[in-house]
Amino acid sequence: MGSGFSKMKKQARLMEAQYEKMQSELQNTKATGTSGNGLVTVVVNGNKEVVDVQIKPECVDPKDVEGLQDLIKAACEDAYKNLPDTSSSMGLPGGLSLPF
Repeated sequence: MGSGFSKMKKQARLMEAQYEKMQSELQNTKATGTSGNGLVTVVVNGNKEVVDVQIKPECVDPKDVEGLQDLIKAACEDAYKNLPDTSSSMGLPGGLSLPF
């Protein structure tokens, strides 16, 4: 049991280290989305958190709040589409496989 168990512990430590590295990379990954020919710009991180919103004053019309809401939503969707696909990079280190 000794060598098999120690190998599993080592694999678990490797997976934990890789998970922490991926979390850090996701936090530092940024994507920008725009709408309305640049009237609204949104920046999101790899965790899909909005980190910045820029709204040009000329698109703010108190009589058309719905239009501004649509621009913000469209810019967010554009930013999410611009995030790199992380699903392929989330493999386990060294070709490890989970024991189930």
